[in-house]
Amino acid sequence: MDRRERQDDPVEALRAALDGRQAEMWTTLPGIIESFDPEAMTCSVQLAVQGQVQDESVNTRAVNLPLLVDVPVVFPSGGGFTLTFPIKKGDECKVDFASRCIDGWWQNGGIGGLLDERMHDLSDGMATVGIRSQVRVLKPAVNTEGVQLRSDDGQAAITMLPDYTITAENPACSLSLGADGTITSKAKAAIVQEGPALLLKADSITMTSLSGGASDAKISGKLAVDELTSGGVAFNPHYHECACGKTSGPKQ
Repeated sequence: MDRRERQDDPVEALRAALDGRQAEMWTTLPGIIESFDPEAMTCSVQLAVQGQVQDESVNTRAVNLPLLVDVPVVFPSGGGFTLTFPIKKGDECKVDFASRCIDGWWQNGGIGGLLDERMHDLSDGMATVGIRSQVRVLKPAVNTEGVQLRSDDGQAAITMLPDYTITAENPACSLSLGADGTITSKAKAAIVQEGPALLLKADSITMTSLSGGASDAKISGKLAVDELTSGGVAFNPHYHECACGKTSGPKQ
């Protein structure tokens, strides 16, 4: 028997009533993603904190709370832009429960009336994915010097530092934007750019080997240039001396 049932104390009775009412109010709980619908932007979530039930003998046992379905997923967005990422089964999340029914807003958007009088109900959860328990903390640890968009294992990352330096790295390639405005890209295999046309705007283009020496170039197709110099000799126009005098320049 609950000790409060043996007391004739109105204050204790009121406290018990308030505790019972508060136990029916849901605010925020951690959860684990069961499935994700990328088109509806909703997920199914198993709450990670169990509830308790009592039998006739007032024995208490822990039980899983009901699976939450059609839970809207919160992605950072605004001004016509949205940051999205894949959500997988087993990801941890935070579920916030609205103080009133959100069905009308979720279905129609805008401002509208309540479709149900429920309050702080499990049916009105919204999931924010990214919260982590200690068994799933990022390794390597969070970068404390700049902003990062990274893979969980740290093998691929885009980093922006306070001096406006930006780097993108993974084991196979890297891209960096220095504070002086220099952009450097590297790849262990190849850098491929594909499109119907490629336009390079620069006052000069220099090509060397990785060691800084001579480099080979191959073009499959036609090459048209306004001016051509080879080995220090200009070909626009280009003349030869012969027995009959000087040749004329190249002709089409």
